[in-house]
Amino acid sequence: MSEHRATLSWQRGESGFGYKEYPRQHEWAFPRSSQSLRVSAAPDYLGDADCADPEEAFTAALASCHMLTFLAIASMSGYTVDSYTDEAVGHLAKADDGKPWLAKIEMQPQIVFSGDKVPSEAVIASLHEKAHHECFLARSVKTEITWS
Repeated sequence: MSEHRATLSWQRGESGFGYKEYPRQHEWAFPRSSQSLRVSAAPDYLGDADCADPEEAFTAALASCHMLTFLAIASMSGYTVDSYTDEAVGHLAKADDGKPWLAKIEMQPQIVFSGDKVPSEAVIASLHEKAHHECFLARSVKTEITWS
């Protein structure tokens, strides 16, 4: 159907390669859009706090996919959305084997509707449910994804 490319670049530079020595900073480049982003490991894993980390990016990507799917469904259902803000939180937890995984992402969307047709809370919940089941990324992961 489609391909989505990213290029990852990392250089050790002058640093040693001991576990606590090598730099975690690297760059993601997205060739289609000519955009790039400096990223690093999370600070808890010796990363640079001034950079986004993969766990944040994963959380943002899932929340973004959910929002875009929600907007499409709301639009096709005749609702007008004026704004959508989310402060999503990804929760790292230990799996049964003791290794960490991003076990849960809590989305907290704040949505402003306008127009003659404004959905009830029950309809908004059903729009979220449908968006969750239609979101490409949510369909691709086993992480629990919730919204409130």
